[in-house]
Amino acid sequence: MNLQQRINAFVKLGDFISQFSNEAIQKKDNVEHNDVFFDGFKHQLKLAEEHNGWFTQENIKFALNGWSNSLTLENLTKWLQPYNLKVSSPKKVVIIMAGNIPLVGFHDFLSVLISGHQVLVKQSSNDKHLLPFLAKYIEYVENDFKGKIKFTEEKIKDFDAVIATGSNNTARYFEHYFKGKPAIIRNNRNSIAVLNGKESTKDLKNLSEDIFRYYGLGCRNVSKLFVPKDYKFDAFFEAIYHWHPIIEKAKYANNYDYNKAVYLMSEFDMLENGFFMIKEDKSYASPIASLFYEYYNNVKELKQKIEDDKNQIQCIVSHGFINHEIAFGKTQNPQLWDYADDVDTIAFLLAN
Repeated sequence: MNLQQRINAFVKLGDFISQFSNEAIQKKDNVEHNDVFFDGFKHQLKLAEEHNGWFTQENIKFALNGWSNSLTLENLTKWLQPYNLKVSSPKKVVIIMAGNIPLVGFHDFLSVLISGHQVLVKQSSNDKHLLPFLAKYIEYVENDFKGKIKFTEEKIKDFDAVIATGSNNTARYFEHYFKGKPAIIRNNRNSIAVLNGKESTKDLKNLSEDIFRYYGLGCRNVSKLFVPKDYKFDAFFEAIYHWHPIIEKAKYANNYDYNKAVYLMSEFDMLENGFFMIKEDKSYASPIASLFYEYYNNVKELKQKIEDDKNQIQCIVSHGFINHEIAFGKTQNPQLWDYADDVDTIAFLLAN
């Protein structure tokens, strides 16, 4: 199986996924093997939500929309063009996946297979319905993938390299357990936004997408604001108010009530609007239904602080503040070449 065959297979997967990526699921006539897979994947979406209340149909479809947009011939070709993807000796690569948002480990899965290696996947119990089904589809459209994709719940052994994602605690365990093997080990990161007080209502509305999408559970979700001293939050609260129906979701509402009670009992100063709280705090990781903020006086000093803390930060949302910043509202729409933790997965796979 050559590179173009692998690319073509994932383009077909993107076509298949596109049927489930809009508000209304719509079966298309020109998608291969729909008679075998369409109804089954529709059922997997339902099972995924039943198993994990954070995986609403809206959020699952949002994730699928992102992948259907990415898995095009143009995008895959552009992504892979800089690399020499001739693998003479395929490796068995373990991927240990997180389960915070739907298909969060798909980029690693794609990277291993598209570069010509075999993959052994250990999924999170929170996200175990979608990827195995898509793996079956990719095997069906390209028979040479059969035998190169395996899922396991057993102890990991007999492998050549590993990509593992988890909390700070599990990352330390991974580093010890996989010592001596080529590895990418990812731990907790959060995303930030730097405001200058001149943002438009549209900017702030777009920022609310970065905050609330997936209930704030992703590492690309903004969980911390840096704002100029004496910043007034009135415009911010007004711009995010269209997200107020989120409080109707029971899991979110329970977290809101609990965290609000903790803040009140601890007598922390906070601002809230009935579905969301903001609190001044130097930490980067804010609880669900809340956002931390910190004032700054000097842009140069703030840039140095962010550089010093870069291992805690995934994305920086701003306008004209720093290189490699992300536009308001775009954190949950990464391109294939936007690597987690800024670690080039394809380069890692080609080197090991």
